[in-house]
Amino acid sequence: MVKYNMNVFFLIICLIGMLVFTGCSDTNQENSADNKEYKISFVDDDQKQINMDEPAKKIISLYSAHTENLYKLGIDHEIIGVGTSDIYPAKVLEKKQFDYKNADPEKIILEEPDLVLIRPFINRSRPDFVQALEKAGINVVSLYPESFDELDDYINKLSILTGTEDKAKTLLEDFHTQIDNIKEKTKNIDNKVNVYFESSEQDYKTVTVDSMPAMAINIAGGTNIASDAKPIKEGSSIAAYGTERILEKADDIDVFVSQNGVMNAGGNKHSINIRPGFDTIKAIKNDRVYVINQKIISSPTFRYLDGINEMCRMFYPEIFDDYSKYDVDEEVTREEFAEIIVKFKHEPTFIPTSKYYKKEHKGHTYGMFEDVDINDERINFIETAVTTGYINGFKENNKELFYPNNKITREEFAKVLFMVDDIKPVDTKINISDISEVENERIVQMIVDNKLMELKNNKFNPKDYVTGEDVVKSLDLLKAIN
Repeated sequence: MVKYNMNVFFLIICLIGMLVFTGCSDTNQENSADNKEYKISFVDDDQKQINMDEPAKKIISLYSAHTENLYKLGIDHEIIGVGTSDIYPAKVLEKKQFDYKNADPEKIILEEPDLVLIRPFINRSRPDFVQALEKAGINVVSLYPESFDELDDYINKLSILTGTEDKAKTLLEDFHTQIDNIKEKTKNIDNKVNVYFESSEQDYKTVTVDSMPAMAINIAGGTNIASDAKPIKEGSSIAAYGTERILEKADDIDVFVSQNGVMNAGGNKHSINIRPGFDTIKAIKNDRVYVINQKIISSPTFRYLDGINEMCRMFYPEIFDDYSKYDVDEEVTREEFAEIIVKFKHEPTFIPTSKYYKKEHKGHTYGMFEDVDINDERINFIETAVTTGYINGFKENNKELFYPNNKITREEFAKVLFMVDDIKPVDTKINISDISEVENERIVQMIVDNKLMELKNNKFNPKDYVTGEDVVKSLDLLKAIN
């Protein structure tokens, strides 16, 4: 009987041991899974833990800023889909589009992406859409920097997701160097301009002091006259202001800037000028109302630098639209000439909207020059000079070309002089011995009669190239007669 009881006792002990061992084994496996080291691990802006074994190779980006930044980081073929409003850079138009607002998530799931990039607004407005993607096992990452101070962290997270950390480091270093250079130019400006920035025409809203537009005002050497504005809700960069508070500061607003865009669009120059009571605003009296594209001033991309530079041109054109560096005896290239003319005219930088590509363009289509890199330092001057008609582009074999390093002939320059200002005939007609060699005799004759360009031995020499010295001298003369 005792022997039997001992056998039972040992059997029970063995069973308990097996159960304990099995339980420990399961716990260890769970701890092992929880403690797994991922190559990519961080918390996104929807406070969700993101874990990935390797950088994404098949990406769908549902926010235009993400898409733009991915291209800047050198990502292209990995992008298999974008949102319906993504238009920059122009090559993004070739990508498959997805609409999170109305689309069936199955369309994205069928593409089998290993990463879908969204922003918190998408999760808040379409939670079912996001959840369906996550249930399908897709990594959905939500990112959006609410302020300028969060921009670096945002770019770094994009680079971690795509394995482009080194590229991001280089870009951010250059980005901040350029900002520091601008600050250096603006910090000692006397009599800094007071600026009102309109973020929305509805209720005349402005922006908070930590927003990207407000930071741009500061960097560009302006003083934000609405620094007392409060956000419409916690975490928002949009601030309530209203007509009464604007008009209280009417005498102090030197520059009025309104952003143009799909979301939070401000007014255009005409609508602002005709608002009741706004004719008392100093900026309106002095014709210093400007419109700036939302994409370069409120969107978290590297083109934010373009927005800052545009504000510099608005605030202090005598400094930032100065082209005297070209007053040298060297032939001017087409890209240099584009910069000179845009600065001479104080022409706002042309930035296309999402509607722009929905219609055909007979001449040049923005972003389509095959011989101008999207990262060219003069890209904005080139695109603006061509889209405004001051300089022509070329179409050859179904390709758009600008020939940025070609030179400007005297006849080409004469045509531009005629276009950029109101030149009138004068009574004195100067004899031009080679006028028959000119394509447009009337324009050249008028330019010469107004003494905007000089002859050499009574000859115009239409095919000779102009120097920077020639260009600056003629433009200064044009200013003088007008």
